[in-house]
Amino acid sequence: MNMNNTKIVVTQEGLDTLKAEYDELLNIKRPAAVTRLATAREQGDLSENSEYTDAKQNLSFIDGRIAELEMVLHDVKVVTTHTKDLVDVGSKVTLHINGRKEAFTVVGEWEADPASKKISHESPLGKALLGKKVGEKVEVEAPAGKILYKVLGIE
Repeated sequence: MNMNNTKIVVTQEGLDTLKAEYDELLNIKRPAAVTRLATAREQGDLSENSEYTDAKQNLSFIDGRIAELEMVLHDVKVVTTHTKDLVDVGSKVTLHINGRKEAFTVVGEWEADPASKKISHESPLGKALLGKKVGEKVEVEAPAGKILYKVLGIE
């Protein structure tokens, strides 16, 4: 539950991804899991039926994820505008790090994917970058020590 009444921040792309996952779970994966469970139940002795146990756990996982997504979609706030002057959720930021350039997109925590260079606004780097302008530097504590980033561009 989102007890503190703060909205869950996502970009439009993030919202579309969450809605697509929700629709797939509700309309495709859950009905298939229910059918699988019913088929497994018909195979007799449930105490030694690993297919039944697996099907039941799978359905439980899907139902849990559906409930989680319903909560998120209920409390979601889509970030539609951001300026090119300051880093905000939805900004694509080009940074200078240790002699090289890297671009990251600042996104809501539900769509963060470090492998795709999408960093959460709640992450140490994301928090440090919010509100910064081109030319500003931020220092972030990392496991290997402090890392200095310079903002080169904001889109």
